[in-house]
Amino acid sequence: MHPKIEAVIDRYGVTDAARAFLGEEHKLYIDGAFVEAASKDRVPVIEPSTGETLTTIAAAGKDDVDCAVAAANRALAGGDWAGMKSRDRQRILLRLADLIEANAQTLGEIESLDNGKALGPCVEMDILGGAELLRYMAGFATKIEGATREVSAPGSHFAATRKEPIGVVAAIVPWNWPFNMAMWKIAAPLAAGCAIVLKPAEQTSLSMLYFMKLCERAGLPKGVLNLVTGSGRAIGDHLVGHPGVSKVSFTGSTEVGRRVGETAGRALTPVTLELGGKSPMLVFADADLDAVAASTRWSVFFNAGQVCSAGSRIYAHRSVFEKAVTKIKQVAEGMVMAPGLDPACDIGPVVSASAKANIETYIRKGVAEGARIVCGGDETPGDGFFVKPTILTADDNTLSVVQEEIFGPVVVILPFDEEAEAVALANDNQYGLAASIWTRDISRALRLVPRIKAGTVWVNAHDLIDSAMPFGGFKNSGFGKDMGPEQLDHFLRTKSVWISVAEGDE
Repeated sequence: MHPKIEAVIDRYGVTDAARAFLGEEHKLYIDGAFVEAASKDRVPVIEPSTGETLTTIAAAGKDDVDCAVAAANRALAGGDWAGMKSRDRQRILLRLADLIEANAQTLGEIESLDNGKALGPCVEMDILGGAELLRYMAGFATKIEGATREVSAPGSHFAATRKEPIGVVAAIVPWNWPFNMAMWKIAAPLAAGCAIVLKPAEQTSLSMLYFMKLCERAGLPKGVLNLVTGSGRAIGDHLVGHPGVSKVSFTGSTEVGRRVGETAGRALTPVTLELGGKSPMLVFADADLDAVAASTRWSVFFNAGQVCSAGSRIYAHRSVFEKAVTKIKQVAEGMVMAPGLDPACDIGPVVSASAKANIETYIRKGVAEGARIVCGGDETPGDGFFVKPTILTADDNTLSVVQEEIFGPVVVILPFDEEAEAVALANDNQYGLAASIWTRDISRALRLVPRIKAGTVWVNAHDLIDSAMPFGGFKNSGFGKDMGPEQLDHFLRTKSVWISVAEGDE
């Protein structure tokens, strides 16, 4: 660990468990054991607030993926998991949720150092939110059922359907929500009785490595959940197209998602894709502008703007446009940039030097194309990958900063005059992940919700998330759902059962 990182930890403190974990040699987790990658290669983990090396993780190769997939298939073919009663699967998931809660501070500290997140919201939303989702899905483990059917085929028959686990799931997780998004990917398939090979982002694998220890303590049988770390470029295609994988669940960029979809398609493997977004916020003249401004704090500026559903393009009615810009500016300028472990931190660093450079390039490009900087926009000196909350205004919906996902703390605000114009502007984008409508007129809200082409539409709120509500997008934001009862369908397959009934003797 670099001395600069040691200084950050010494200044703000972490639990003894977090400090001890960071000093370990981080390996793969396959078939119930921590093992070194076959190649012995390792990948550095960069701490975002200093830009220095925190630790290293094992770099899995194709042979390691083969071992992980084989272990997952063995768990389904026999042993404790294959024959486990649904109530016992439920109990394991509930114990795991309890263990997450008991270790929430340690998990949050590891996540903050690995990703840059502000610690307080990370513990509350990412870690405890993950525990909540496990509990929610655990309840469905005992409620998976088929149905009897009345059929009209000649003769006498008993007909019914069975719901069975789909098999081995390849779950691929992005770097912006390393722990929470992993729970989105594993809770439902575990409740359904599947086995999993989990691939976290190479930049942010540490919290899931710690989580594997909790899985052992919860009594999860070996082979049920396997973790392969390292470069997605090296093993992604091999995992997604593996003949031993029965389902792929991916969250990440649209560009990579297309490749995942193509590879899974060639293998005829069903796939769920939760991809990019450029979510609009429609602010009408009667909107509560204070609430609109406050929502940007927990949307486009939250997690340093590294949020797929962030309200990163705001359309404000011309009569309130200037006032909306002023209020949002006050929120942006009031946010404290600091390392994630700092209790005062409102906005931490972005995940990497390349992410910082990409965001700054977008800002410069936006200005060159005609956007105007209201606040932020200039480079942040010093250590780490910090980007100031930035507000741009524009009049042209075709600008790159309006149309493309920046994935940083950057929002563009544009005016509109008529309701129909606002809807057209909102829908004029390749993405359709989420949107919000801000108005006191309930009739307007109900009129517009069906017209907005997005998988989630909030009214007088943005980025509300709950385990009971499905999340997933339209258009280039992908297809399929995470969370909610709807997610379970992706990890179950339906089998039709016919039994011929012999005629009895009279």
